[in-house]
Amino acid sequence: CLFAYGQTGSGKSYSMVGYGPNRGIVPIACEEIFRRIEETSSDALKFEVSVSMLEIYNEHVQDLLVHPRQRPKKGLEIRESKQLGVFVQGLSTRPVDSFESIEAVVAEGTSNRTVGATLMNATSSRAHTVISIEFRQISIMGEKKGVRMSKINLVDLAGSEKAGQTGASGDRLKEGCAINKSLSALGNVISSLADKATGKARPGAVVPYRDSKLTRLLQNALGGSSKTVMICAISPASANYEESLSTLR
Repeated sequence: CLFAYGQTGSGKSYSMVGYGPNRGIVPIACEEIFRRIEETSSDALKFEVSVSMLEIYNEHVQDLLVHPRQRPKKGLEIRESKQLGVFVQGLSTRPVDSFESIEAVVAEGTSNRTVGATLMNATSSRAHTVISIEFRQISIMGEKKGVRMSKINLVDLAGSEKAGQTGASGDRLKEGCAINKSLSALGNVISSLADKATGKARPGAVVPYRDSKLTRLLQNALGGSSKTVMICAISPASANYEESLSTLR
C-alpha cells in the first residue's frame, strides 16, 4: 500500500497521478508492472491483472468506474469474509492487459472524481481516492495449476486542512469535516499499530479500524502481512509552516 498525505495544494495528486508529460507514481508503477510481466511470462507462467478505482466522499464509498448518475446515493458497503478479508461489495473491476489499457481506466476514474474549489486549491480533491491493482500469477506444471494472488493499493488522500485557511462553508465545510475525521482515524490506527509493534500497547488493545471507512477499507493493507509506504507532501510556503509541521509529525 502506498499513500500520499499532506495539506490541500501540496502536490499529492501531482505526485501520485501526475499531469501531462510529468508522470506520477501510478503511471510509472503500472508501466513497470507490465514490463516485468512481459519479461517473465512463459508457457508455464501466466499473469492476469485487474484494476478497480474508488473514492471515499463524506464517508460514502463510490465506484469511480461507474457514471455518477448510476451510483447508489448511500454508496457501496464494505464487507468482510475469511477468504477475501475486507472488500467493497459491488465494486467493479476491469481486466487489463497492457500499460495503455490500465492508463485508460485510471483516466476514466480520474475524470469522475469529486473536486471542488477552495481558497487553497481551485480543483481540490474532496475525497480519498484508492486505485487497487490485483494480480493473479498462474503456474502451470503438467496437469497441475497453482495460483498466487496479490494486490497493490495506491491511495491519494484528500488534503488535510483547517476551515479558516480554505474559506470553507456549506458543502465544502461538511466535506472538510469528513476528510479531517477520516485522516484523524488513520493517524490513530497507525499510532496503535506502532504501539503494538514496539510493545507499548496495553494487553487486549484493539486497533480502531472501524472508526472510518478509509481505515476499514485499508485494514488488510495496514495490519496484515503487507508493506506500507507513505509520501508526505509538503508546501514550500512559509505561510503553511504549521500544516507542514503537522504533516511531518
